[in-house]
Amino acid sequence: MPRPLWAGAISFGLVTIPVKIVSATEDHDVHFHRVHLADMGRVRTRKVCEVDGEVVSQDEIGKGYEIAKDQTVPVTDEELEQMPLPTAKAIEIAAFVDADTIDPVRISDSYYLAADGQVAAKPYTLLRKALERSSKVAVAKFAWHGRERLGLLRIREGAIVLHSMKWPDEVRNPQELAPREVKVGEEEIEQALQLAERMTIEDLSGFHDEYREALENIIAAKAEGKPLPAPAEDEGKEKGEVVDLMAALNASVKAAKESRGEDATVHEMRPSKKTASSKKSTASKKTAKKTAAKKRSAS
Repeated sequence: MPRPLWAGAISFGLVTIPVKIVSATEDHDVHFHRVHLADMGRVRTRKVCEVDGEVVSQDEIGKGYEIAKDQTVPVTDEELEQMPLPTAKAIEIAAFVDADTIDPVRISDSYYLAADGQVAAKPYTLLRKALERSSKVAVAKFAWHGRERLGLLRIREGAIVLHSMKWPDEVRNPQELAPREVKVGEEEIEQALQLAERMTIEDLSGFHDEYREALENIIAAKAEGKPLPAPAEDEGKEKGEVVDLMAALNASVKAAKESRGEDATVHEMRPSKKTASSKKSTASKKTAKKTAAKKRSAS
């Protein structure tokens, strides 16, 4: 089991469940050191006090809050731990809601909650089964890294998962980012739905980090003194190039079918009656104009 990050209890009404928090994810990123390119020596960050100019060690560094210019109040870890909060050492369940009412943009980091000792086994299982049978999620409050947070409890493969969440006022309003209203034809919507259907998969287990693999290949080649891998050819369109949306959708559906070994024949969408009528009307107007012009030249 990974090293616990926090130990406390879930408060579920009058039920107390001792738990430990462990990270639900792992970091597989490739991390670089900052180096001096002339001799490859490590470049490190020096923490210097701006008052006396001295380098400060980690055990001499604490927290401070600036309440006014040139006036900072020190705050110790002990004072933070002893704050009169009911959530200081507890994950306090405040409510239960339907899972589909939670906006995914509010969900942040994820953690597993492990039962802390045999005494926690029964109440842990009780809460797990209650969440499973109700098809709901629990909303909770808890203290984490010096602040109170909102959390979401749900079940994943028999374990209780804690997601930290943004408070409602921490989520920006996206309306100002939305594009102006434009008309989209029914044919385009149908093709988009067909493309989505062709691209539907059962699970995400087949995805992997291709960037990290390419980066590891570059590092391995440099370490062994070998030529670097050839760069991938950019088959994408130039940025800003305008494409025919319907043609792009048809081509995308065809490519999706080919990737699944299906018949790649794409049937062109027939124009709607409105569009056909419009084209017929335009053609009639052009014919009438040509006839009128001939009469004028003849006279």
